[in-house]
Amino acid sequence: MGKIRRYISKEEYSQRIEKLQKRMQADGIDIVLTHACECESANVRYLSGFWAVFDFVGILVPREGHPILLTGGPESYDFAVQFANIDDVRIHPMYVETCAPEWDKPINPYSYEQILNEFRKNMPISKILVANSNTIPHNIFEDLKKGAGEAEIVLDDNYIIKDRVFKSPQEIELLKEAYRITEEATKQTIEYMKPGMREWELEAKWRSVAYSMGAEGTSYPVWVTSGDKTFQSLCKSTERVIGENEMVQLTFGAKYNGYCGNLCRPVIIGKIPQEQERLILVSLECLNETLTLMRPGVSFAEVYDRFQARLHKYGFVGVNLYGPAHSTGLQECEAPWVDNRGNMVLMPNMVFNVDIWLSNGVYGVRYEDGVVVTESGLDILTNYAREIIRL
Repeated sequence: MGKIRRYISKEEYSQRIEKLQKRMQADGIDIVLTHACECESANVRYLSGFWAVFDFVGILVPREGHPILLTGGPESYDFAVQFANIDDVRIHPMYVETCAPEWDKPINPYSYEQILNEFRKNMPISKILVANSNTIPHNIFEDLKKGAGEAEIVLDDNYIIKDRVFKSPQEIELLKEAYRITEEATKQTIEYMKPGMREWELEAKWRSVAYSMGAEGTSYPVWVTSGDKTFQSLCKSTERVIGENEMVQLTFGAKYNGYCGNLCRPVIIGKIPQEQERLILVSLECLNETLTLMRPGVSFAEVYDRFQARLHKYGFVGVNLYGPAHSTGLQECEAPWVDNRGNMVLMPNMVFNVDIWLSNGVYGVRYEDGVVVTESGLDILTNYAREIIRL
């Protein structure tokens, strides 16, 4: 009999809505709209647990009263009624997928004007805040503007993300499971690896193990790179055959009930150029130093500046994309970022990926581990082979 899956409780979803509404009341916001699609689901999933397939989805949260979930078409309506932790689900005809059919089944569609007029019966609407504005299709936004009338529309893509910075005990448990799956699947993939395999075969092995352990999907489009493609921070697995005397970069992350795990490791087969091995050694030093520094009360700036100082010590200038860590949760990579551009400090229940990516334009390497900041220190969620792995 399989392991019972764990979920965020409906009670916690209700608490998230209530917390958001209290902040809206304090900030003078009457309506918050957040939007999602299949690949950018985080805010809607945070408030409702719903992960859209094909169609778009939106949630309208009033400063008081019950939220409304919008999605497109009769099949998405039935899907949302079953899986969303929001009771009021409506069809908005513009929330359909990009190649939607003409529905034979009758629907009861709503425009923003109709829905906002419903809210106006109970309260005036003078300010509407839109999160995820960079993902909302133009025609949906125009319909919102029409329905808003004289109300001001403000864009603040970080408004809901601010509530996601500190993870609840339930969230941390789901994250731990996502990292456990990711780590075990990576371990088995490395044990399976040998020269002569193609990059996509290694990815397929990792996926088969991760899914068999309960992953619902991947935290991002995972990949394996080797040869002359390792300098790329983003890539995909190809038909390339892995040979002797080269480095293989594994970039893997399992998603478990919405929450993202991640583990990145380079693997050396035979001998590699000295310059490439030096890049790996410096990356490891940065990783271990960052893990040592990250404790409650330590400023982001201190962690970032020490990271930069170590790179400069070895003459590695301009080889990193960003700081040594970023938050994670419903998105593998989410705010806040650990840098020296603000005054944030590490606090308990923050969850990060310590993400050391270095590239000199010819070779690249990434080490990545998940951590939870606790009251007394750091709970490291992935511990497999924090060293140079050689086959």
